[in-house]
Amino acid sequence: MTTQPQNLWNARTRLGEGPLWSSEYRCLLFVDILGSRLLSYTPDSGETHSWPLEEACCWLAPHADGGLVAGLRSRLVHLTLEDGSPRILETLAEPVLDVPGHRLNDGKADPRGRLWFGSMDNQEQAASGRLLRFDKRGLHEMDRPYTVTNGPAISADGGTLYHTDSPARTIYAFDLADDGMLANKRLHIRFSEEDGFPDGMTLDAEDGLWVAHWEGARVTRFLADGRRDQEIRLPASRVTCCTFGGDDLATLYITTAAEGCDAQSQAGALFSVRPGVQGLAPCAYRSCDR
Repeated sequence: MTTQPQNLWNARTRLGEGPLWSSEYRCLLFVDILGSRLLSYTPDSGETHSWPLEEACCWLAPHADGGLVAGLRSRLVHLTLEDGSPRILETLAEPVLDVPGHRLNDGKADPRGRLWFGSMDNQEQAASGRLLRFDKRGLHEMDRPYTVTNGPAISADGGTLYHTDSPARTIYAFDLADDGMLANKRLHIRFSEEDGFPDGMTLDAEDGLWVAHWEGARVTRFLADGRRDQEIRLPASRVTCCTFGGDDLATLYITTAAEGCDAQSQAGALFSVRPGVQGLAPCAYRSCDR
């Protein structure tokens, strides 16, 4: 166990987000939303790549048919990294087509292959964001309103979904049924002003919830009952998201943001720690039953 974070790559992402361990590509993938970049870090070699994108990407998930589902600013796409660069194969849905000035923000697949993600006012002013689900039956609005949607995270058994409204400093928990319906929305964790704002999060194999602190310079592990258990301090104030990766899923990768942090030399870097627990393999989106 090493709880001192290691700076793997000072990529200076304006808004680093969406870290995903890809067993297909054997690397850590993440995005720079404001910089419209897709980035990769390969731990075996230390090799890094940064690809420009025509449209900002907000999150990534594995696709069961190979490649990735990418939540772009305005749409869901099936994307691959063929010949060493991103290529869009098809558009799956356009969730904010009817909501001007909005974009997607943060998403994941659940164990049944459904996608869960949020939308938000791009100016972060209006509480007009939504929690959405996309599956073989189409696009579904599941909850509202949110100002800045973040998370989500889904328990290993698929029975609990966590989702965040960052400006409200609140993480909610929902019961998630087999058919994809949500029930029993409840306050799970509330941040104090000193904590900053809850941002992206991930679960480990022991049901510990790891939450990034925007303006809080750390990642905290919370137990299933919401109690604080472990804390990782970082040399960057705007910590955005985290995920477990590596062949043993025991390395916690952490993204940060450089936007508004000119005086912080390590803001926007990709960090890692070995916190002593294993994570969960990311679930893949499935377009049909299998």
